Formats: sequence, C-alpha cells, structure tokens
Amino acid sequence: MTDRTEFAEVEAALNARGFTRMHFELEKIETLLDLLGSPQRAYPSIHLTGTNGKTSTARMIDSLLRAFGLHTGRYTSPHLETVRERISLDGEPVSEERFVATYREVAPLAELVDQRSAEPLTYFDMTTALAFATFADAPVDVAVVEVGLGGAEDATNVIQAGVAVITPIGLDHTEWLGDTIEDIALHKAGIIHKGATVIAAAQEEEAARPILERCAEVGATVAREGAEFGVLRRSVAVGGQVLTIQGLGGVYEEIFIPLHGAHQAQNAAVALAAVEAFLGAGARRQLDVEAVREGFAAASSPGRLEKVRTAPTILLDGAHNPHGMTATVTALQEEFAFSKLVGVLAVLGDKDAASLLELLEPVLDSIVVTANSSPRAMPVDELAALAREVFGPERVQVAEEMPDAIEAAVAEAESDVPGELAGVGVLITGSVVTVADARRLLKR
Repeated sequence: MTDRTEFAEVEAALNARGFTRMHFELEKIETLLDLLGSPQRAYPSIHLTGTNGKTSTARMIDSLLRAFGLHTGRYTSPHLETVRERISLDGEPVSEERFVATYREVAPLAELVDQRSAEPLTYFDMTTALAFATFADAPVDVAVVEVGLGGAEDATNVIQAGVAVITPIGLDHTEWLGDTIEDIALHKAGIIHKGATVIAAAQEEEAARPILERCAEVGATVAREGAEFGVLRRSVAVGGQVLTIQGLGGVYEEIFIPLHGAHQAQNAAVALAAVEAFLGAGARRQLDVEAVREGFAAASSPGRLEKVRTAPTILLDGAHNPHGMTATVTALQEEFAFSKLVGVLAVLGDKDAASLLELLEPVLDSIVVTANSSPRAMPVDELAALAREVFGPERVQVAEEMPDAIEAAVAEAESDVPGELAGVGVLITGSVVTVADARRLLKR
C-alpha cells in the first residue's frame, strides 16, 4: 500500500469524525493526551486567540523564532490545501509519512476515549492531539498554537501557555461564543493562565475589560498595543511594507514584511512583542535587530491578499467577517492602484454577507457571486439577491461554480480596457474555503 493511499485513508477517517460538537469541554482531549503521555508538556508554547489575524501573527512568530535558531512547531487552522498545513515543523507542513505514523499511534487511544464518552472526539480534537504528539516527537524547542474557536473551552487550551497572544476581537461565531464583543472576549481570555505574559492587540473597550479582569484574576502580566508596544511608522514598499516598531525592549527600525495592509503591520508588532516576551527581552534587553529583520522578511501568509496571477492581477483574501473585510478594503485602497477591480465572492451561510458586500462595494467595479465547496456555503441565489441590493443588478454576475466565476471575473476585468492590463485586477474573497478553492485552480 502506498503512503499516498494511507494518507488518503487517514484523511477520510478524520473527516468522518465531523467538525462540530454539542458540548464544549476539555475532558476528552485531556484524557487522550494523558494516554499519550502528555506530549503538550514536552515544550513551552505561545498560544494565540482573537477574531482576526491569528494565523498571520502565528506565522510571523514562527518565522521570528526560527531566525533566532529555535526549532518550531506551529499549529494553525483551517488549512488551504492539505490538513498537513495545520501541523508545521520549522515552517514546513509535516510529511505525509510522519502524519500517518503519528495518526497510527493516536487512533487506538482515541477509540478508547470514544468508547467512554457520550460524544466522540472531533476532527479538531484529533488534529490537536496529532500536533502535540508530532511536536514532542520532533522534538521542537517551542510550539506556536492557534485556537480553533474561542479559547476557554477550545481543545488547544490544555497547554496553559506561558505567553498568551490576543489579536483584535470582533463579532464572529456568535452562535457559539455569544452575541456581544464582551461575551466573545470573555471566552477568548480563557487562554490566560496563572503567571502568563499576555500580549494584547488594541481592543475595543468592551473587549479589553474581560481581558484585564482575567489577567488580574490569575496574576498574569499584560503588555498592550499602544502602551507597551506598537507600530511607530509604516510605509508602502514593493511587495509589502517597511515598519518601525516599538517593541518591549526598544525600537526596531527598517523592518520589511512581505505582507500588505495596516492590519499586517499591527500583527507584526504583536508577533514581535510575543517573541520578545518568550525570549526574555524587555526594558533592559532588546532582541538582535538583524535577526528580527531576517525573521520578518521570511514571513508569509498564504490567502491574505496573496497575489497568484498577473495581467490581470488576481488576489486571494480569506476575509470572512466585517472586521476582517474592513482591513482588506483599507489595504486595497492604500496599497494598490487598480484602475479596474472585479470581485469574486463566496461565503458561508452563517456569515454577515450583507455587511461584506457593503464594505466591498466602494472598491469593486463589479462582482461575480458564486458558491464555494463547503456544505455550509450560502446558496448562490441567496447571495446574488443580497449583491443586487447593494451593487445594483447591472454590476452583478452569477456563476454556479468557482471555475466559471473566476473566468467571468477575468473576462469582465479585461473588457473595455485598452492597452496593457497592469492596472486591472480580480479579488477573490469571502471565506478561507473560497480562497482554498480558487488557489487549487489558479496555482496548478
């Protein structure tokens, strides 16, 4: 049997577990990890939560740590092309061989836990256990771990990390976390444990309050963007931007990041502060500036204003809620000079599609609505009706499937444009699933 076949079988077994649960609790994942010998205790961790920017920030933290010579494990979600992306060693997705071997070790113990429980371990529970076991086996010097949903009752919260990172909090997953920012922040602040150092991005007041209360409750130290650290200056550069960042240990100048938008600059400041906290930098010690520059220059964030084609330029962006789309639109306005920009939009059914459309309308000449491959995708007709209300019928096209939507958007972008196509673009957005679907088609 080939490794490829084995890997496909493992993927199918994981998918069969399902992605949702009725009750959020840590007992099952804790039992599974106990049976595995508590691999999550074999290395220190940096834990990230928030509404937007978690994966980009995690990837920057990972890149910075590697620039300082550390072996890293990174656990993020969701993935774009393969589940192996969720579990990275030294910046690269684990191999199929390692993924299958770790699964074969974990699966029999997971079955024991399932037999004792009313509800089986989920897909995310299993990938979390696989990540922690992989990191222990590697071994890594540090794990960078992104929550799946919320914080307090997320499967990753068994690590009780010494450094907790909270990116900007907004409204999302309200069916699980509550319908106010304060409720959501309360869930996310649950990753803060006794004695931790907390690196917090700038927050709305109703999000900041639960975070500070949790810090006081457990004796955590907090560093806040805008007080202890932050972006001092930023300028647009070819392929990204150049930053001056006030870190915990001093000012870091001439920092190039190959990512677009003020939100990515903010993520960079948060990432640097987290690495400073982890490496013990602060008021009396600054990190080596050259290593910081090297780490940031090597950072990447696939699916975040990622350019995958030119002439016309095709950008992929996974913004899926109003907070994230606001950042994307701002970056488009500040850093790109499109003479004509056509959008392709596909969203999940539980998202605020009307708000996404309203945010996109000023920057798009027209839009093609479609559906992505998720079973939770919003029906095309429903999305089209919302789009016509916002854009007007004459600026909306409908395509049932992604390949047709991309073809229609490219044709529309190229129409009525004399000469070169340098200022013409297509933006594909609305969901990480949308980006993954488009990426598979465009990066073949």
